[in-house]
Parts: sequence; structure tokens; C-alpha cells
Amino acid sequence: MSETKTAASLLSAIKKGTFHTVILAMPDMQGRWIGKRFTARHFAKSVMSHGTHACAYLLTVDMEMDPVPGFALTSWDKGYQDFSLVPDFSTWRGLPWLPGTVLVVADTTDQEHRPTGVAPRQILKDQVAKAAAKGWSLKMASELEFYLLRDTYESAQKKNWTGLEHYGTYIEDYHILQGTREEPVVGEIRNLMEAAGVPVESSKGEWGPGQHEINLEYAAPVEMADLHTVYKHGAKEIAMQKGCSLTFMAKYSDKLAGSSCHIHASLWDKSGRRSAFSAGGKPTKEFRWFLGGTMAMAREMSLFFAPTVNSYKRYQAATFAPTRIAWARDNRTCGFRVVGEGDSLRIENRIPGADANPYLALAATIAAGLYGIEKKIDPPAELAGDAYKAKVSPVPKTLTEAIGLFEKSAAARAAFGDEVHAHYLHAAKAEQAASDRAVTDWERGRYFERV
Repeated sequence: MSETKTAASLLSAIKKGTFHTVILAMPDMQGRWIGKRFTARHFAKSVMSHGTHACAYLLTVDMEMDPVPGFALTSWDKGYQDFSLVPDFSTWRGLPWLPGTVLVVADTTDQEHRPTGVAPRQILKDQVAKAAAKGWSLKMASELEFYLLRDTYESAQKKNWTGLEHYGTYIEDYHILQGTREEPVVGEIRNLMEAAGVPVESSKGEWGPGQHEINLEYAAPVEMADLHTVYKHGAKEIAMQKGCSLTFMAKYSDKLAGSSCHIHASLWDKSGRRSAFSAGGKPTKEFRWFLGGTMAMAREMSLFFAPTVNSYKRYQAATFAPTRIAWARDNRTCGFRVVGEGDSLRIENRIPGADANPYLALAATIAAGLYGIEKKIDPPAELAGDAYKAKVSPVPKTLTEAIGLFEKSAAARAAFGDEVHAHYLHAAKAEQAASDRAVTDWERGRYFERV
């Protein structure tokens, strides 16, 4: 946003009566907003100066908010202590779909005011700081897809998430006519995001009935992750208000295209005015090495691109989801697509799904790129033709495989540190264990009578 956001400017807006409610929220391990709603009066009186407290278990629970034992951060043995939610006042924005409500993004600190190292926003900040220490900055963007459904979240649950009605009835990739049917919802998301200071480029139908993509303008990494999370959360709330729902599952249906979160990244000098990827109209060695690093680390970093059991079901041939660690210019069958030229030259990582935590996915992209530059890793030759048929390294096929790769990765451990590596490895193992215990409808349908 053009207006500088500060504590003083928020206080002024509160005093003018612009806001009656303040949401102070942090992103959790799943990339969801978690926090508290305050009356604006109390926020201005008490919370602005020192933040608020929340239970540290928020970074040790699974998707169902069940405490997972075994984390170093906190546990039953440690009494599930508090940490502090500290407002980042540069992030405040009114939420037009919740009139009178303002969102402020929080960072977390312990009782000694030290940042929580395993918090997703802090992990991304740390990677940005590593780049800055080498004299670089980054510009990044995420492309997020979802399916829009006429069912509400409540009615979908009552149907056991089967037989749901798509807002669209046919594959609508780039279709303007079908898009017009969905404009009462998608248009509302697009326009209210703009009003909330989330810069939107465009929306379009995708390669599935009721599937859409809304693209945001690029930004610095932490700001981009914040914008992504505001959009993802807000889109759900707007859909709820319209009596429908949308899902960011990576593979909502085995019969339909998955939903992705393509990440675009470019490296710049510290000022952000000179591209480090292009010089004289030609790709630089830093571009080659950044690409080489992202490819070399793609399998070992896949936990941060594909965090759930469902994530890996998206990787199916001939569905525009990648199955191979390959790169090419403007080739959508590859895991990495090189697009643009000159200052717009950038790398598109097509491996993350829409279920990825943007803070972790962007952090992994930066860490892998910096690793490539440090080790001067050249990428393999550009792939020509159909990457689905290529004899090159595949993306991991299951969460179990991804866990094994991350666990054994000395490079991932070095990039994120022992604390972060152990924390997210433990979280992934807990998610896999929950899946291993589950009995699914598919199993009942296949084995109930036939075994």
C-alpha cells in the first residue's frame, strides 16, 4: 500500500472510529491466521504497547488443534507456557468484508523477548536476512488456485465431503462466460482484496469445473507471504458470506486437476533496483546457480512445498502438475519454468500445492537458491519436450518419502538450523502417523465385501 503503516496511523484510525475490532494474528505451521479479536478501545489502551500472550502450543498442534507430544518448543512436561504476540504495525489493514475490523500480523517472542525460531514468519525472515547479508534482496509472487463450490462448509461436512456441487459445470480454463457465473463470488474476492490493500493482478478460470486462480502482484518475501495469507483466509470468509465454500486442497478430487501454488522468485541487489539474474539482457551466473540450487534441493525441501498426505496425490502426469525435477523456458510440464527476460527474468517453482504454508515455501525457495549460489551448482541442461516422459529425477511420491529425504538432508539442516529442522520433521511425522491410522471411504468401498 502507498500509505505508510505505523502504530500511530492505526491509533489515529481507531480514535476516528474507523475500527471497532482488531484481529491480532500470527501464521501457524499450516499457514492459518491464529490469534485474538480485541475491542479497538482495549487494543489501543493496552495491547499496542506490549502485545498479548498466547499459548505456545499453537506451534505444536496438528491441523485439528490436537497437541502433538515430542516437540522441544513446549509440551505437557513444560506446562504449555505462553509466548508473546508482538504486533508488526507495518502490516495493519482494514478488512472490507468484515466492516470495522482491522488485521495486524504478529510475530512471536519468548519471555526474554527473543524471536520464536520455529515460527513460520521468523523462518522466512531468517532466510531474507541471510540473503541480505550477502548483498541481495528478492522479489517473489505466489499463484494460488482453489475450487469454488455451491455447498457451504457445514453442508459439505454433513455430506461427508462427497457429491458436492461445483460452481462451474465444465472445465473453464480462461473461459470468460463461465467466469461470469462465478463473478458474484470471485469478483467480490478480487475487489475486496484490492480494497484491503492486497494488490490483485487478475483472476481466471482454471483447468477444472469451478477452479480458479487469483494472482497477486509480486512483493518482498515476507510481505508476499502476508498478502498470500490475507487473501487465502479472506477468500474463505467471503465465500462463507456468499453461502458457498472453496477449498485449497492440493488434490480435491482424483478425477480433476489439482490446485497449485506456483512461486515466482527473482534475485536483486540490496536496493532492489538492479536484477542479479540478468545483465546486458543475458542470464547471470547467479541465475544459473540459484536455479541449480532450487533443483538440487527440490526433493529434500519438498516437505515445505507439499506438507500433507494429500499434497503428493497432485503429482500426476498430464495434469499440469509437475512429476519431474526438470527446467525449461515456458514449459508447463517441468517442475521449474523460466519466464521473462531482462529485469523480469525469474524462476517459477511449480512444485508447491495450494495447501503449502507460504512462509515455509518461500523460505525453502530462498534457502535452496542461496545454497546453489554458495556451492556454485549449475542446473542440468534445459529439458526439451514432455517432462512427464523424461528420465530425470522425480518429485517425491508420498509424504513418507519426503520425510525421509528431509530427515537425511544435511543441506536442509544447515539452511534452517537444527531447531527448525527437528521441529518440522516431527510435525510431518505426526501428520503421516495420523494418516496411517485413518480408515478411509476408499478402503471401505474396496474391501468391505471383497476380502
